[in-house]
Amino acid sequence: MGEVWGVLAAVLSSALGGTSIGATRYLVSAIDPLAIGSFRFGIGFVLLLPVALWQGGRWPARRDWPAVAGLGVLFFALFPLLFNASLIFTTAARGALALSTLPLLTMVVGAALGSEALTLRKSLGVVVAMLGVAIALLSGLAFAPPGAWRGDLLMVGAALCMALYSIWSKPFIVRSGPIPFTTMAMGVGAACLILISCGRGSFAPVADFGMPQWLAATYLGAFGSALTFYLWAFALARTTPTRVAISVTVNPVAASLVGAVLLHEPLSWNLVGGIVTVFAGIWIATTSGRQARAATQPS
Repeated sequence: MGEVWGVLAAVLSSALGGTSIGATRYLVSAIDPLAIGSFRFGIGFVLLLPVALWQGGRWPARRDWPAVAGLGVLFFALFPLLFNASLIFTTAARGALALSTLPLLTMVVGAALGSEALTLRKSLGVVVAMLGVAIALLSGLAFAPPGAWRGDLLMVGAALCMALYSIWSKPFIVRSGPIPFTTMAMGVGAACLILISCGRGSFAPVADFGMPQWLAATYLGAFGSALTFYLWAFALARTTPTRVAISVTVNPVAASLVGAVLLHEPLSWNLVGGIVTVFAGIWIATTSGRQARAATQPS
């Protein structure tokens, strides 16, 4: 049951990440991506810190601080920089497809580092889920601006950051728990983004913020950061990095569904087909199959 809860938490985390795209799109017209990341992870840290203190769990040991800080910079500073920069050169649909390479990268890197076995069933599930993303984004993939490959490569780089974070963070999450680890790592990443934003003057437009902008920023911090990445760490503590990473294919699907519900965008056949294919891939990759179940049955 621990694995099942881990997979469900990962799917919910990625779905929340997909809904956050709407808030990000709204804010990007008011402030630059660096300031958005600062608000997202800064508010997330402020919300997680009292929970971590109230919970009274184990904080990362002093010997783990350099590694936790490095992971915080990798995931909560470098990842959003690459992610946001990629969308300058490529379309949202192509970027989402490039990000869906995350489970493939996680599986390959995990196998290379010896942290996770590479199985045929898991590989098949990853490929099917990525195919589902491509089907869901079919209409958006037809257009490619000049130099889109630069954005695609930047997004693959962002996915690699996320893959390494998922693999390397697992032992620290197991030792200290998901909330203390995520709080410390997010705090380091948020501090880096805030310092860079202050140096660039990225917060100047905040003086003109109205209630809608503050609501969008708060939503990003509470749901798109604190809850999303707590669930991601919760999932990593209970199942393998690849099984967590494959849930990212839900992200663009959730974003499309939000667009259909809130923005009255048409719900096309390819989106429905993509949703079915994505969840089929997740099911294949996160279940054991008959032979594996039989091998674990007591004789």
